[in-house]
Amino acid sequence: MPAEKSAPQAEEAMNFYTSIFKNSKTGRISRYGRAGPGPKGSVMSAEFVLDGQEFIALNGGPHFSFSSAVSFFVNCETQEEVDEFWEKLSAGGQKQQCGWLKDKFGLSWQIVPTALGRMLQDKDPVKSARVMQTMMQMHKLDIKRLEQAYAQP
Repeated sequence: MPAEKSAPQAEEAMNFYTSIFKNSKTGRISRYGRAGPGPKGSVMSAEFVLDGQEFIALNGGPHFSFSSAVSFFVNCETQEEVDEFWEKLSAGGQKQQCGWLKDKFGLSWQIVPTALGRMLQDKDPVKSARVMQTMMQMHKLDIKRLEQAYAQP
């Protein structure tokens, strides 16, 4: 995509993400001057904090894009948290298998209940296999269904 179209995305992404996560804030925005790949005055980078973690979004032009090789992991304690992050982050993007989604900017996210790690790491390989099989059939992860698979005799 041309630099003119990608130029406003860092600021838009910053505002989108900080509207979703608690304990978040927008920060400094740097703009291109006369020299640079973007139009003069357009956003070069945007600094922000999501739930206490610092990030910088860069408008690097059409040569840089996201892939599923990198994703952000959102650890959720409750189904309500899973539901909220799933719906908000997938708006305008793609819902995928096993708790994965791509947001409207093409960034991959994993929306995962904390309980899943405990169940998958159980010493009983039959229990953890049942949980894995159940998870593989889901898009948004459902804690009750995962716990039911875990608790089967």
